[in-house]
Amino acid sequence: MRPPMTMAGAQRLRAELEELKSVKRPAVINAIAEARAHGDLKENAEYHAAREQQGFIEGRIKQLEGELSHADVIDVARLDAGDKVVFGATVTIADVETDEEKRYQIVGDLEADIKLGLIAISSPVARALIGKHEGDSVTIEAPAGAREFEIVDVSYGG
Repeated sequence: MRPPMTMAGAQRLRAELEELKSVKRPAVINAIAEARAHGDLKENAEYHAAREQQGFIEGRIKQLEGELSHADVIDVARLDAGDKVVFGATVTIADVETDEEKRYQIVGDLEADIKLGLIAISSPVARALIGKHEGDSVTIEAPAGAREFEIVDVSYGG
């Protein structure tokens, strides 16, 4: 099965890939050339650091190219699942005890970023929400124990 990815996530990853190829890769190649010009490579820390950085950049480029070529990119704005939670949904949930609301979008594993409110479809929170509807209550297993949440809103604005 091809891993799902939102269009926005794919665009972010393509932008990162483009920056790695057009900005960071040439910069590290220049740094290696400059370090080589300093002579003895065995004791040249700048050279070894630049080579290590080059390895990280090339690895990330390969990872991004592979993930993007195998991903099933989904246009979330075109989904019509109503108030049902499916991949790509932006879900607002409220803690039943504290009334504290949280808003998450369920995205592919590679594009997940909790700081941006993007949770992976494989995460415990997303797995608890998938298939539920607006107004449903869900129990989510958290490190501090099970918590009860109510689904306040489900949208697919992209």
